Amino acid sequence: MDTVQITTSETSVKPDASSNNQKSCKSYDILYEKEDCGTLAYPVNARYLDLHKSYMNWIRWHWHEEMEILIVDQGVAEISTDDGTHLIKPGQGLIINQNVMHCIHAQDKKRCTFRSLVFHPDFIFGHKTDYLQTQYLLPIQNYQLFKTFFLDASTPWHERMLQTTNEIIEANMTKSFGYEIATKGHLCHFWTELIRQLPETDTLTSSRPSQDEQRVKEAMLFIRTHHSEPLTLDEIADSIHVSKSECCRCFSRTLQMSPFEYLMKYRIYESAKKLMDPVHESDSIADVALSVGFNNTSYFNRLFKKFLGCTPTYYRTHKVLHHEQERGTLSYFL
Repeated sequence: MDTVQITTSETSVKPDASSNNQKSCKSYDILYEKEDCGTLAYPVNARYLDLHKSYMNWIRWHWHEEMEILIVDQGVAEISTDDGTHLIKPGQGLIINQNVMHCIHAQDKKRCTFRSLVFHPDFIFGHKTDYLQTQYLLPIQNYQLFKTFFLDASTPWHERMLQTTNEIIEANMTKSFGYEIATKGHLCHFWTELIRQLPETDTLTSSRPSQDEQRVKEAMLFIRTHHSEPLTLDEIADSIHVSKSECCRCFSRTLQMSPFEYLMKYRIYESAKKLMDPVHESDSIADVALSVGFNNTSYFNRLFKKFLGCTPTYYRTHKVLHHEQERGTLSYFL
C-alpha cells in the first residue's frame, strides 16, 4: 500500500465541562447527506443551525444541486470552498452557487449560529427551457466566477437581498398560509437583484465544474463509501479513471492535500464519532480502529493524536470536543 507523509500541526486538548452534552449533539452532515433540501414539488428549505450543537462543531465538505444562502447571527463562520475561505460575521451572508463544494466551521472555537436557505432555481423557472430560463437563469448558471457571493448590509443592494432572504426564511419557518407563494415572489425579487449586478451576458463563460473538482468529488464519494476497507492509492485513482500521479495532482490543486491524507483524516473523523457514540461504548480501541480501516492500532493511535491532539482513550474518557482545537487541524480540511 502506498504511504504518504502527513503534516498537520499538533494541538493539545483539554477537557471541558460542556463536553458532557456531546452525546446529545447531532451531525449536520447527516442533514445534508439526506439531501434535506425540500421536495420535488417545493424545493425550498429554511433552517436555523447552531454549530455548537453539531458534531465537532462543523459541517464538513459537501455539495448539492440547490443554491444556498447563509446569514450569520452569532460568532464568525469560516466557509471554505476549493478556492478560498470567507469569514462571515453577524448580519453578513454568503450565497453559495449550485454544486459548489464547501465546508463550514466556527472561527476561534467560539459559538456560531446562522440561518440557511436552500432552494433549487427550478422553483422559480420551472423545468422546461423557455425565454425566462434563457434570459435570467442561464447567465448565472454559466458564470464561472460565481461560486460564492458575499453579502454585507453596508451595501444598499446587498441589504435588500439580505432582507429578502430573511423574509423567506421567516415565512418558511412559521409556515403561515400561502408561504409557498410568498416565497416564490421573494425569490423572484432576489434573483432579479442578483442578476442585475452581474456583468453583461456576452462576458460570461461556462460555469461547469472543473475537471479537477469533478474528479475529486467522485473520489471523495468513493472514499466515504469504502473508507473501512484496505484502500490503496491505485484503487482511489481507478475510481476516477486516472493515474496515481494525476489523482494526487487533482487533490492537491483542489483541496491542498493528497488522496491518502484525505482518507486518513476521514477515517480518524469517523473513529472519533464512534468513540463518542454510546452504541460503541463497549468496543475496544482496536475494534474502533479496525472498523474505520486501520489494521494497526499503534499507527491509528499515532494518527489520532497527531490530528486531534490526544489519544483515542483520552478522547473517549474525557469526552473531548473537537471545537476546543485550533484552526488547521482535522475538521478544517476534511
